[in-house]
Amino acid sequence: MLPDERRRRIVERVTEENGCAVSDLAETLDVSEATIRRDLRELESENEVERSHGGALPVTTVGQEREYGRKEVRNLTAKRAIATRAVEEVRDDAVVFLDAGTTTMQVANRLESDGPTVVATNSPHIAMSLGDADTEVKVTGGTLRSKTGSLVGPTGETFLERTNFDVAFVGTNAVHADQGLLTPNESEARMKRLICEAAERVVLVADASKHGKRSFVQFAALSDLDLFVTDERPSEPLDDALDEASVAIEVVDA
Repeated sequence: MLPDERRRRIVERVTEENGCAVSDLAETLDVSEATIRRDLRELESENEVERSHGGALPVTTVGQEREYGRKEVRNLTAKRAIATRAVEEVRDDAVVFLDAGTTTMQVANRLESDGPTVVATNSPHIAMSLGDADTEVKVTGGTLRSKTGSLVGPTGETFLERTNFDVAFVGTNAVHADQGLLTPNESEARMKRLICEAAERVVLVADASKHGKRSFVQFAALSDLDLFVTDERPSEPLDDALDEASVAIEVVDA
């Protein structure tokens, strides 16, 4: 099989299966895993697939968002490293907000039980993970979006409009030099915007797969951020835009 034909079949398989492991592709196409990895690197450079840990996923458009379970395992090593650095921003007795998301879930997993006084969240997943801690846990309320595991809507928005936080950890689907922080869903965007407005300090936790990407709705400008914790230094022009917005960047080893 010629390389071009093999890569075409890889894209078809990844799209049909909504993601595929390197080992499965190698077995199906009867080539080595090293060959598949080279093909995936080439296909990613052509924006035909998105590489993930151990495999590949279909490319997303500005209006798409992955289901929570699929995002949870994507770039997990990087998310854990980002979270380990991010929790250093939590002082004792702080009031903390954790935005719904898979990276913020890793932040929740690393919070010390004797650290923050109150943790608020719009994620039932995060709230349940903190259930055994001494920290008081508050949930915004609202309507559950099963695709992302987040609570949205007027009830949650009202909660955020009357509360304040020392630090908020937020996730994003995309971070762009000109358009700031973006997400595919308007209800999610309204919640995220209010989270940023309610926090004295805003920490963005997002891996390099979000760098330079676009999505449907902006929820914050780069200037709304205080700190960006990520696993790779952003390339230009995003790095320049963050510097101009006076956003501190912490790059972790993952």
